[in-house]
Amino acid sequence: MFSPEVIQRFLDYLDSERNFSPHTVRSYAADLSQFCAFLGALDKAAEAGSPDATKLTAQQLAHTEQTSLKHLAAKLSSVSPTVVRAYLAMMRNSSYTKSTVARKLAALRSFYKYLVRIGLMQASPVSVIRTPRQDKRLPKYLDVKQVESLLAAPDTTSIVGLRDRAILETIYSAGLRISELISLNIEDLDEFAEAIRVRGKGKKERIVPLGSKAVEAVRAYLEKRPAHGQGARRGPVFINRYGNRLSARSIRRNLDRYAKMAGISMRVSPHALRHSFATHMLNAGADLRSVQEMLGHASLSTTQIYTHLTTSHLKEVYDRTHPLARKQTPDQPPAGPATGDPPPQAPTN
Repeated sequence: MFSPEVIQRFLDYLDSERNFSPHTVRSYAADLSQFCAFLGALDKAAEAGSPDATKLTAQQLAHTEQTSLKHLAAKLSSVSPTVVRAYLAMMRNSSYTKSTVARKLAALRSFYKYLVRIGLMQASPVSVIRTPRQDKRLPKYLDVKQVESLLAAPDTTSIVGLRDRAILETIYSAGLRISELISLNIEDLDEFAEAIRVRGKGKKERIVPLGSKAVEAVRAYLEKRPAHGQGARRGPVFINRYGNRLSARSIRRNLDRYAKMAGISMRVSPHALRHSFATHMLNAGADLRSVQEMLGHASLSTTQIYTHLTTSHLKEVYDRTHPLARKQTPDQPPAGPATGDPPPQAPTN
């Protein structure tokens, strides 16, 4: 057994040494809290004479008193692979998505790996558990005309419209995550170089180009923004009417409204604009490595999902440009050699 304070030490480790984002640290804390509640439910089931945990659901765990979680945390050192498998069964009973199950299992895997690392456990009970295979879902994105309609939706005669136009232009121009957009500060902008400094996952910074239209939209907003005066040189770029940093919920709510105004039937999220950025860049001929760097992906395999979205476009380019793929019309002479030389001409005597 060990002190429950080790959980907080683990969370501090994620923040200070692993540079996990605050959102991920909060998610891992909630996942560990739920696992402690699950251990409590197992104890109650055993006391009631029914130790079988295969029918437990997350709704039942919600009734576990929060005050008991500190005591339950001490039981984490005696967890076996069988208990972890029972936890997976509980999540299946609760109809969790595969991505949610994978994240919660990743939280446990990281926690027990940490315990082994600091010498509190000899082996991790999660090391023998396989992560469920994830469904490969293609990201949703907008076509160019839809993006143009969306960007034109805000009323730029008002300060709110100027702000929202700048937000949409910035997300699409730089392919930002919503957390990256929210954390942007005025000092991160380089209008002369048309670029911004972005703090991404793992607190990693990167420099991303910002298109001229996005630069103009941000400049127009900052010039009219009432908070902190026009001479402000520091602090958040996008703020609410109280001068505080804008929230992700507010941005999503406004984006839903503008999507309806633009006549877009699909649900448009900030991430859909990020997906649109990547897809349109690749369709226009950008190389995968460059898009990976701009998106802030640690692995090229993450960026490669967008190649599936561009397959039809590449097929069109192939059919239009490859000599042996072009369809011949009755009046069209056969294509020349693959070198691009014109077809041979008949000799003229």
